[in-house]
Amino acid sequence: MASCFRGGSGISSISSLPSLPHRTRLSVLPVKCLSSRQSRDSDSDSDLRTTPSPSSTSGFSPYGWCAGIGGVGFLETTYLSYLRLTNSDAFCPIGGASCGDVLNSDYAVVFGVPLPFIGMFAYGLVAVLGLLLARKSFPIGINESYGRLILLGSSTSMAAASAYFLYILSTNFSGATCSYCLTSALLSFSLFFISLKEFSVEEIQKVLGVQLCIASLVVAALSTSYSSIEPLSSSLAEANLPFFETEITTSSSPFALSLAKHLHAIGAKMYGAFWCSHCLEQKQVLHLSLTYNF
Repeated sequence: MASCFRGGSGISSISSLPSLPHRTRLSVLPVKCLSSRQSRDSDSDSDLRTTPSPSSTSGFSPYGWCAGIGGVGFLETTYLSYLRLTNSDAFCPIGGASCGDVLNSDYAVVFGVPLPFIGMFAYGLVAVLGLLLARKSFPIGINESYGRLILLGSSTSMAAASAYFLYILSTNFSGATCSYCLTSALLSFSLFFISLKEFSVEEIQKVLGVQLCIASLVVAALSTSYSSIEPLSSSLAEANLPFFETEITTSSSPFALSLAKHLHAIGAKMYGAFWCSHCLEQKQVLHLSLTYNF
Protein backbone atom coordinates (compact mmCIF):
# COMPACT_ATOMS: atom_id res chain seq x y z
CA MET A 1 0.00 0.00 0.00
CA ALA A 2 1.67 3.11 -1.17
CA SER A 3 0.38 6.63 -0.71
CA CYS A 4 1.75 10.09 -1.11
CA PHE A 5 0.45 13.10 0.80
CA ARG A 6 1.21 16.71 -0.04
CA GLY A 7 1.14 19.27 2.76
CA GLY A 8 2.20 22.86 2.11
CA SER A 9 5.31 22.78 -0.06
CA GLY A 10 6.60 19.43 1.28
CA ILE A 11 5.79 15.84 0.22
CA SER A 12 5.56 12.93 2.64
CA SER A 13 5.73 9.34 1.39
CA ILE A 14 4.49 6.36 3.33
CA SER A 15 5.17 3.67 0.75
CA SER A 16 7.31 1.76 3.17
CA LEU A 17 4.73 1.65 5.94
CA PRO A 18 3.60 -1.86 6.91
CA SER A 19 0.09 -3.05 6.34
CA LEU A 20 -2.23 -1.59 8.90
CA PRO A 21 -5.00 -3.50 10.55
CA HIS A 22 -8.55 -2.87 9.54
CA ARG A 23 -10.20 0.19 10.99
CA THR A 24 -6.88 1.79 11.97
CA ARG A 25 -6.85 5.48 11.27
CA LEU A 26 -3.67 7.13 10.11
CA SER A 27 -3.02 10.80 10.84
CA VAL A 28 -0.47 12.54 8.69
CA LEU A 29 0.83 15.99 9.73
CA PRO A 30 1.70 18.44 6.96
CA VAL A 31 5.35 19.31 6.62
CA LYS A 32 6.35 22.76 5.49
CA CYS A 33 9.78 23.23 4.00
CA LEU A 34 11.44 26.60 4.40
CA SER A 35 13.78 28.15 1.93
CA SER A 36 17.32 29.04 2.98
CA ARG A 37 16.51 32.77 2.94
CA GLN A 38 13.50 32.31 5.19
CA SER A 39 15.65 30.26 7.56
CA ARG A 40 18.29 33.00 7.76
CA ASP A 41 15.61 35.61 8.45
CA SER A 42 14.18 33.49 11.24
CA ASP A 43 17.61 33.05 12.81
CA SER A 44 18.28 36.78 12.68
CA ASP A 45 14.91 37.47 14.33
CA SER A 46 15.72 35.08 17.16
CA ASP A 47 19.12 36.75 17.60
CA LEU A 48 17.43 40.14 17.93
CA ARG A 49 15.08 38.77 20.55
CA THR A 50 17.89 37.26 22.61
CA THR A 51 20.37 40.13 22.29
CA PRO A 52 20.09 42.48 25.34
CA SER A 53 19.61 46.17 24.71
CA PRO A 54 22.43 48.59 25.60
CA SER A 55 20.35 50.10 28.40
CA SER A 56 20.00 46.73 30.11
CA THR A 57 23.77 46.20 30.16
CA SER A 58 24.74 49.70 31.21
CA GLY A 59 24.50 48.93 34.95
CA PHE A 60 22.94 51.52 37.24
CA SER A 61 20.24 53.72 35.79
CA PRO A 62 20.65 57.51 36.18
CA TYR A 63 17.96 57.49 38.85
CA GLY A 64 19.84 54.75 40.65
CA TRP A 65 22.86 57.03 40.72
CA CYS A 66 20.67 59.81 42.13
CA ALA A 67 19.53 57.48 44.89
CA GLY A 68 23.11 56.50 45.71
CA ILE A 69 24.43 60.07 45.73
CA GLY A 70 21.45 61.17 47.82
CA GLY A 71 22.25 58.41 50.30
CA VAL A 72 25.86 59.58 50.61
CA GLY A 73 24.71 63.15 51.22
CA PHE A 74 22.18 61.94 53.79
CA LEU A 75 24.93 60.14 55.72
CA GLU A 76 27.16 63.23 55.65
CA THR A 77 24.45 65.58 56.90
CA THR A 78 23.38 63.05 59.54
CA TYR A 79 26.93 63.07 60.91
CA LEU A 80 27.01 66.87 60.94
CA SER A 81 23.58 66.96 62.62
CA TYR A 82 24.88 64.66 65.34
CA LEU A 83 27.85 66.95 65.90
CA ARG A 84 25.49 69.91 66.08
CA LEU A 85 23.28 68.27 68.68
CA THR A 86 26.21 67.14 70.82
CA ASN A 87 28.25 70.37 70.41
CA SER A 88 31.19 68.33 69.13
CA ASP A 89 33.93 69.42 66.75
CA ALA A 90 33.98 67.97 63.26
CA PHE A 91 36.98 66.00 62.07
CA CYS A 92 38.38 67.82 59.06
CA PRO A 93 41.21 65.93 57.31
CA ILE A 94 42.06 68.75 54.87
CA GLY A 95 41.03 72.09 56.31
CA GLY A 96 42.13 71.46 59.90
CA ALA A 97 40.39 73.89 62.24
CA SER A 98 38.75 75.65 59.27
CA CYS A 99 35.89 73.14 59.21
CA GLY A 100 34.87 74.01 62.75
CA ASP A 101 35.10 77.74 62.03
CA VAL A 102 32.70 77.39 59.10
CA LEU A 103 30.31 74.80 60.54
CA ASN A 104 29.94 76.67 63.85
CA SER A 105 29.55 80.12 62.30
CA ASP A 106 26.35 82.12 61.92
CA TYR A 107 26.22 81.06 58.27
CA ALA A 108 25.53 77.47 59.34
CA VAL A 109 21.97 78.45 60.38
CA VAL A 110 19.14 79.50 58.07
CA PHE A 111 16.14 81.16 59.76
CA GLY A 112 17.08 79.46 63.02
CA VAL A 113 17.36 75.98 61.49
CA PRO A 114 20.85 74.40 61.30
CA LEU A 115 21.93 73.65 57.75
CA PRO A 116 22.68 69.94 58.45
CA PHE A 117 19.00 69.41 59.33
CA ILE A 118 17.91 70.97 56.04
CA GLY A 119 20.51 68.90 54.19
CA MET A 120 19.21 65.68 55.76
CA PHE A 121 15.72 66.41 54.47
CA ALA A 122 16.90 67.41 50.98
CA TYR A 123 19.24 64.46 50.45
CA GLY A 124 16.70 62.05 51.93
CA LEU A 125 14.02 63.30 49.53
CA VAL A 126 16.34 62.90 46.54
CA ALA A 127 17.33 59.38 47.61
CA VAL A 128 13.69 58.29 47.95
CA LEU A 129 12.72 59.84 44.60
CA GLY A 130 15.67 58.17 42.89
CA LEU A 131 14.63 54.76 44.24
CA LEU A 132 11.01 55.24 43.17
CA LEU A 133 11.99 56.34 39.67
CA ALA A 134 14.51 53.53 39.27
CA ARG A 135 11.92 50.90 40.28
CA LYS A 136 9.04 52.73 38.57
CA SER A 137 6.87 52.26 41.63
CA PHE A 138 5.13 55.36 42.92
CA PRO A 139 2.63 56.06 45.69
CA ILE A 140 -0.93 56.99 44.90
CA GLY A 141 -1.27 60.37 43.20
CA ILE A 142 2.31 60.56 41.89
CA ASN A 143 3.34 59.29 38.48
CA GLU A 144 6.72 59.17 36.77
CA SER A 145 6.36 62.63 35.21
CA TYR A 146 5.67 64.28 38.55
CA GLY A 147 8.52 62.33 40.15
CA ARG A 148 11.00 63.51 37.52
CA LEU A 149 9.88 67.13 37.93
CA ILE A 150 10.14 66.96 41.74
CA LEU A 151 13.63 65.45 41.47
CA LEU A 152 14.76 68.15 39.05
CA GLY A 153 13.33 70.92 41.23
CA SER A 154 14.97 69.50 44.36
CA SER A 155 18.37 69.13 42.70
CA THR A 156 18.08 72.64 41.24
CA SER A 157 17.44 74.17 44.67
CA MET A 158 20.33 72.20 46.18
CA ALA A 159 22.73 73.26 43.41
CA ALA A 160 21.71 76.92 43.78
CA ALA A 161 22.21 76.77 47.56
CA SER A 162 25.62 75.11 47.14
CA ALA A 163 26.73 77.79 44.68
CA TYR A 164 25.70 80.49 47.17
CA PHE A 165 27.52 78.74 50.02
CA LEU A 166 30.69 78.52 47.93
CA TYR A 167 30.42 82.28 47.36
CA ILE A 168 30.09 82.84 51.13
CA LEU A 169 33.05 80.54 51.79
CA SER A 170 35.30 82.38 49.36
CA THR A 171 34.34 85.91 50.45
CA ASN A 172 33.76 85.69 54.20
CA PHE A 173 36.12 82.84 55.10
CA SER A 174 39.20 83.82 53.16
CA GLY A 175 41.83 81.09 53.35
CA ALA A 176 39.51 78.61 55.09
CA THR A 177 38.76 75.20 53.63
CA CYS A 178 35.76 73.08 54.64
CA SER A 179 35.86 69.51 53.34
CA TYR A 180 32.22 68.88 54.19
CA CYS A 181 31.09 72.01 52.37
CA LEU A 182 33.02 71.10 49.24
CA THR A 183 31.78 67.50 49.33
CA SER A 184 28.18 68.63 49.68
CA ALA A 185 28.60 71.04 46.76
CA LEU A 186 30.02 68.25 44.59
CA LEU A 187 27.11 65.96 45.45
CA SER A 188 24.53 68.68 44.76
CA PHE A 189 25.97 69.61 41.37
CA SER A 190 26.20 65.93 40.40
CA LEU A 191 22.54 65.38 41.28
CA PHE A 192 21.51 68.42 39.25
CA PHE A 193 23.35 67.40 36.08
CA ILE A 194 22.24 63.75 36.30
CA SER A 195 18.57 64.68 36.74
CA LEU A 196 18.80 67.34 34.01
CA LYS A 197 20.33 64.82 31.58
CA GLU A 198 17.12 62.76 31.67
CA PHE A 199 15.12 65.63 30.11
CA SER A 200 15.03 66.34 26.39
CA VAL A 201 15.77 69.77 24.97
CA GLU A 202 12.06 70.44 24.46
CA GLU A 203 11.27 69.47 28.04
CA ILE A 204 14.08 71.66 29.39
CA GLN A 205 12.72 74.62 27.46
CA LYS A 206 9.31 74.10 29.05
CA VAL A 207 10.60 73.94 32.64
CA LEU A 208 13.46 76.44 32.30
CA GLY A 209 11.43 79.31 33.73
CA VAL A 210 10.36 77.24 36.72
CA GLN A 211 13.94 76.21 37.47
CA LEU A 212 15.14 79.81 37.31
CA CYS A 213 12.38 80.83 39.72
CA ILE A 214 13.38 78.05 42.14
CA ALA A 215 17.06 79.09 42.05
CA SER A 216 16.14 82.75 42.54
CA LEU A 217 13.91 81.96 45.52
CA VAL A 218 16.68 79.93 47.17
CA VAL A 219 19.25 82.71 46.74
CA ALA A 220 16.77 85.34 47.96
CA ALA A 221 15.88 83.29 51.05
CA LEU A 222 19.53 82.73 51.97
CA SER A 223 20.37 86.40 51.41
CA THR A 224 17.49 87.45 53.66
CA SER A 225 18.58 85.03 56.39
CA TYR A 226 22.19 86.24 56.27
CA SER A 227 21.42 89.95 55.90
CA SER A 228 21.76 90.60 59.64
CA ILE A 229 25.12 88.84 59.91
CA GLU A 230 28.12 91.14 60.04
CA PRO A 231 30.89 90.03 57.69
CA LEU A 232 33.81 88.47 59.52
CA SER A 233 36.42 90.62 57.81
CA SER A 234 34.80 93.92 58.76
CA SER A 235 34.02 92.78 62.30
CA LEU A 236 37.67 91.93 62.90
CA ALA A 237 38.90 95.13 61.31
CA GLU A 238 36.60 97.31 63.42
CA ALA A 239 37.48 95.63 66.73
CA ASN A 240 38.45 98.38 69.20
CA LEU A 241 39.96 97.22 72.49
CA PRO A 242 40.75 99.81 75.20
CA PHE A 243 44.42 100.02 76.12
CA PHE A 244 45.48 98.73 79.53
CA GLU A 245 48.82 98.41 81.29
CA THR A 246 50.23 94.96 81.97
CA GLU A 247 51.49 94.38 85.48
CA ILE A 248 54.42 92.14 86.31
CA THR A 249 53.63 90.21 89.49
CA THR A 250 56.25 87.42 89.47
CA SER A 251 59.91 87.23 90.39
CA SER A 252 62.35 86.04 87.75
CA SER A 253 65.00 83.43 88.34
CA PRO A 254 68.71 84.33 88.17
CA PHE A 255 68.97 82.56 84.84
CA ALA A 256 66.03 84.55 83.41
CA LEU A 257 67.54 87.82 84.65
CA SER A 258 70.91 86.99 83.08
CA LEU A 259 69.17 86.14 79.82
CA ALA A 260 67.29 89.45 79.90
CA LYS A 261 70.56 91.29 80.57
CA HIS A 262 72.21 89.56 77.64
CA LEU A 263 69.33 90.40 75.30
CA HIS A 264 69.52 94.03 76.39
CA ALA A 265 73.29 94.11 75.81
CA ILE A 266 73.05 92.86 72.23
CA GLY A 267 70.30 95.34 71.41
CA ALA A 268 67.45 92.86 71.06
CA LYS A 269 64.01 94.33 70.81
CA MET A 270 60.67 92.79 71.74
CA TYR A 271 57.61 93.44 69.61
CA GLY A 272 54.24 92.58 71.06
CA ALA A 273 50.77 93.82 71.88
CA PHE A 274 49.18 94.74 75.18
CA TRP A 275 46.37 92.22 74.59
CA CYS A 276 48.72 89.35 73.66
CA SER A 277 48.74 86.69 76.38
CA HIS A 278 52.01 85.16 75.12
CA CYS A 279 53.76 88.53 75.31
CA LEU A 280 52.62 88.89 78.91
CA GLU A 281 53.97 85.43 79.73
CA GLN A 282 57.40 86.39 78.38
CA LYS A 283 57.39 89.55 80.44
CA GLN A 284 56.47 87.60 83.54
CA VAL A 285 59.30 85.11 82.99
CA LEU A 286 61.99 87.69 82.17
CA HIS A 287 60.68 90.42 84.47
CA LEU A 288 61.22 92.79 81.58
CA SER A 289 59.12 95.74 82.62
CA LEU A 290 60.96 96.14 85.95
CA THR A 291 64.52 95.36 84.91
CA TYR A 292 65.10 96.08 81.22
CA ASN A 293 63.03 98.06 78.78
CA PHE A 294 63.59 96.65 75.33
